[in-house]
Amino acid sequence: MSNFTEMDCYLFGQATHYDIYRKMGAHRMTEGRKKGVCFDVWAPHAAQVFVIGDFNDWNETSHEMKRVKPETMGVYELFIPGVELGAMYKFLIIAQDGTKHYKADPYATYAQVRPETASIVADIDHFQWSDDAWMKERKSLTQETVYKQPMAIYEVHPGSWMRHPGGGEDGGFYSYRELAKALIPYVKEMGYTHVELMGISEYPFDGSWGYQVTGYYAPTSRYGTPEDFAYLVNEFHRNKIGVILDWVPAHFPRDAHGLAMFDGTPTYEYADPRKGEHPDWGTKIFDYSKNETKNFLIGSALMWVENYHIDGLRVDAVASMLYLDYGKQDGQWVPNIYGGNKNLEAIEFFKHINTLILGRNPGAVMIAEESTAWPMVTGPAEKDGLNFSYKWNMGWMHDFLDYMKLDPYFRKDNHNKMTFAMSYNESEKYILVLSHDEVVHLKCSMLNKMPGLEGDKFKNLMAGYAFMMGHSGKKLLFMGQEFAQSQEWSEKRELDWYLLEDPNHKKIQDWVKELLHIYRKNRCMYELDTSWGGFEWINADDRERSIFSFIRKSEDGKNNLLFVINFTPVARDDYRVGVPKRKTYKLILNSEDPKFGGSDKNRPDSYKPEKVESDNRKYSIAYPLPAYGVAVFKF
Repeated sequence: MSNFTEMDCYLFGQATHYDIYRKMGAHRMTEGRKKGVCFDVWAPHAAQVFVIGDFNDWNETSHEMKRVKPETMGVYELFIPGVELGAMYKFLIIAQDGTKHYKADPYATYAQVRPETASIVADIDHFQWSDDAWMKERKSLTQETVYKQPMAIYEVHPGSWMRHPGGGEDGGFYSYRELAKALIPYVKEMGYTHVELMGISEYPFDGSWGYQVTGYYAPTSRYGTPEDFAYLVNEFHRNKIGVILDWVPAHFPRDAHGLAMFDGTPTYEYADPRKGEHPDWGTKIFDYSKNETKNFLIGSALMWVENYHIDGLRVDAVASMLYLDYGKQDGQWVPNIYGGNKNLEAIEFFKHINTLILGRNPGAVMIAEESTAWPMVTGPAEKDGLNFSYKWNMGWMHDFLDYMKLDPYFRKDNHNKMTFAMSYNESEKYILVLSHDEVVHLKCSMLNKMPGLEGDKFKNLMAGYAFMMGHSGKKLLFMGQEFAQSQEWSEKRELDWYLLEDPNHKKIQDWVKELLHIYRKNRCMYELDTSWGGFEWINADDRERSIFSFIRKSEDGKNNLLFVINFTPVARDDYRVGVPKRKTYKLILNSEDPKFGGSDKNRPDSYKPEKVESDNRKYSIAYPLPAYGVAVFKF
């Protein structure tokens, strides 16, 4: 009797076999009285397929697979008795032209550590979970209540966050279990709500940071086993920290053991190179018109969310999937059936997978890294939206960084760069991001983007982070930015933790920690992120002084926060800010506080409004605003 039944074939052919990873790949089972492993692979145009592995001394002809019925589906299967967990294997595919292709299992759940490329038989069905409280709470959330939760994400590349001394360029990685001991307490102490892990799906080349995937169902073996990875997720959840993974359905590399030309023909990719290849990246593009390919990707996403309890997927390079001409010149792309540049198949794929993931897994999120003005990325599918939970706000990021890089003298002429994002804030559900992409490829670290001498650079950065944390939208900071890493990030070395011995870097870390804790403690900072109900400018037009003042408002009108931020090195001792209510304003954050390296030892912590008109309001408070000063008041 076949493991892969006719019903499995039917569902696979409809792109609706949502547990496909439980059938494809290598699975332990008993046939008769014999224990062993059943291997299944999709190779529709192969002439022959063999299983080769350490259990048969890599003999190329001893274990030929058979096509399951209906044969037209192209699924091959073989049960091999005696094979155990930990066995290494590959599929040898003989193409129609007689060429041999030695392929890793596309559905493998574990792989050899690179540069080796064999798949490994593993068991991912029997992890010992103890995160019931977290999962129960996640399940209780609706999509609307998700938006009212705090989300401050720490983006982490596990291989370079911290390393063991003396490991060299190719070693010293912390294992998943060691990360649980070191990373979780740090994230928790700093006040982040989530981590976003880069490069978890198996990939061959360290320099791709995990964005050129060969194992869509396998946590990378660089840091341990699938069970070790599940342990890390479990521990994050036990500490009330959500886990988001980068997920890359846009393209895949050409590595010989990977998906490219899998059965000797374009199997997972579009056959026409004008649709199936990225000229800039040298990678293959998935064929979203092919149900089996879509099912492969859908199954991967579901496995991470349901089998590994992942709380969200950040979908990489969404724009490259939506546009047929993305990164291509005339003649390098093919229009759709209507003559346009939209990839209609990718659009349908997004609607399918996002409604599916969010429908089956309440409380989970799907996040789009999408850099264009494509409408309704986070709009509902029934209104022709793509149904993502959130979209990275790349427009805000570019405007913010353009402004922050400027000499303060020129900021008055670019004032609108800091106010523009609020004009379109209600169009999508946004995450404000300062990601790894902003601190690589000669773009400078966040600190070295800042103008001025060293002291000014740190003060600029403090003001910038305060503006980001106060602005509408969820938040994401890449690792190292929280203590003003001086160098650009590199995957080849750990972060420069030694910088924390320098008081300037330590004060930035303390500042970010304080901002994060203020963010988490105050509902006004996150529960109305997507509407004007949660944000109000006090003065968005003080361009001559480059000062911004605004209010973050809670749903019940209590415990609102007033932000005042000065982006010049000029102190404003006579500064006055209009206030909406005649009540006491308590100073809860002051950038000149001695704990952040300032000299403000005797500043009062509460301010009563006077009946002095300012900012078109009847009442105001006087607050001597320091150079690059940040003040946050609660009322």
